[in-house]
Amino acid sequence: MAYTVFALKWRPQDFESVVGQDHIVGTLKNAIQKNRLANAYLFTGPRGVGKTSTARILAKALNCKEGPTVTPCQKCPSCLGINQGNSLDVIEIDGASNRGIDEIRALRENVKFSPAQGKYKIYIIDEVHQITPDGFNALLKTLEEPPEFVKFIFATTHPQKVMPTIISRCQRMDFRRIPVIEIISQLEKIILQEKTTVDKDVLFAVAKSSDGSLRDAESILDQLVSFSQGAVSIKDAIAVLGMVEQDILFALTDTITQKDPQGALKLFNEIIDDGKDPGVFLANLIEHFRNLMVAKVSKADTKLVDLPQEVCDRLFKQSQGLSLEEIFTAFNILVSTQEMAKRLDSQRIPLEISLVRLAYNRSEGHGLASAGQSHKSDKHIPSGEKAKKHPVENDPTVKLKEEVNKEAPVKTPPEKAIISLEQVKSVWNNIVNNLAGIKMSVSTYLSEGEPTKIQGDILTVAFPKNYTLHKESLEKKENKAMIEKAVSELCNAQLRLNFILIDQARYEHDVHNNPFIKSALDMFGGRVVREG
Repeated sequence: MAYTVFALKWRPQDFESVVGQDHIVGTLKNAIQKNRLANAYLFTGPRGVGKTSTARILAKALNCKEGPTVTPCQKCPSCLGINQGNSLDVIEIDGASNRGIDEIRALRENVKFSPAQGKYKIYIIDEVHQITPDGFNALLKTLEEPPEFVKFIFATTHPQKVMPTIISRCQRMDFRRIPVIEIISQLEKIILQEKTTVDKDVLFAVAKSSDGSLRDAESILDQLVSFSQGAVSIKDAIAVLGMVEQDILFALTDTITQKDPQGALKLFNEIIDDGKDPGVFLANLIEHFRNLMVAKVSKADTKLVDLPQEVCDRLFKQSQGLSLEEIFTAFNILVSTQEMAKRLDSQRIPLEISLVRLAYNRSEGHGLASAGQSHKSDKHIPSGEKAKKHPVENDPTVKLKEEVNKEAPVKTPPEKAIISLEQVKSVWNNIVNNLAGIKMSVSTYLSEGEPTKIQGDILTVAFPKNYTLHKESLEKKENKAMIEKAVSELCNAQLRLNFILIDQARYEHDVHNNPFIKSALDMFGGRVVREG
């Protein structure tokens, strides 16, 4: 007997077996019981969440010998024919290969004929968005006023590509991504019935990697069971699928909060040596900080984090070592890393820079865990001690921090100081670094900008067009004042700032002069490439 893969073997055959779509199932069952069935339905949603399976179940419910019924018998000729895919009254059409006007005209002609066996003639058209506009137009009249024995069920992953005139003639049902916990529950049922041993960590990893698609999760599990010689372990999942372990994300975050850049780089190097994709790892790390934020705010609510309770508890515990501002800062730096990776021909370099940047212990504790707080620490130190702590009066970093914390106005530099754009660029890296000790998010956003022009006392800083968030954040009154003070102090000139967005080509032309990126290029031997 031929082997049947899990995705087909465990395909739902009745409404009760549909996973994660209770809102859809409830609506359809009520429509059947109340005899309020529409002429046409549009099932939309991501891949592998049950659209086509639900369409077949609805067809069985309508054409069952006992029907219309919400519990098809699965034994009558109609149910058996639909299960086997050879029912004359349920016609499944692939929208991608039957998309033209000629195919739709043929369908329109066949609609006139009565069902051969059941009560209804049901057309299930998968990936309906692939049908051409001419094909849709040929279908409109039939769709609006079909014979009373005809039902249409359309399925698509791209509802925005379906003509509005088609959508308006259908009842739309939006299928959702299936939560991780529900996928794990279904996988547990499968391995129990299949008499297979699978570690719980594997089920969690499979459910996470499936991105809400139960079909993908079942296919991955099938692959792992075939690969392993005994019980399926997390090592098997990592070897076959290149997954990033949850423990690695927790461990790496610990090195960041403990201000251990060497440990962070060592862990990252092990991840790369294991063959993991840096881009996938970066996306997982961004998601981890998102989960830390949600766990901290929601106190480990599994519904909001969509992870098993033990993982939520662990996230909540780790989040207690970080403030929300620190989590936001890390998130912003990692997102900026994705943008930088687009401009460099190596994903590894930006990640290494950002991990060191997150974990680096700036000047006695200005790493991630103390960023945004370090400028407040002097409030609890007696003035005499402050003098001992900062013996160098002309240190620009110390001077900037002390003056930001003073409530009284400070003496401003001369208004009419002559300074060139080259002089500003020469101290730009110092400006960015000094701001990191005051407010990390401001430093992070500013590091992506490039001084491009000085006209009078106005310094223009340019960002790529898609960096709207950076520009808007830096233009906030308190942030802009902070930057202007830092610039004026280190440049010894009273300057006002103007932030602009420029096209990518122009930005990439100037980006070689950005101190942060220039230092990265010099250090790692990288080069800037054009996007696209």
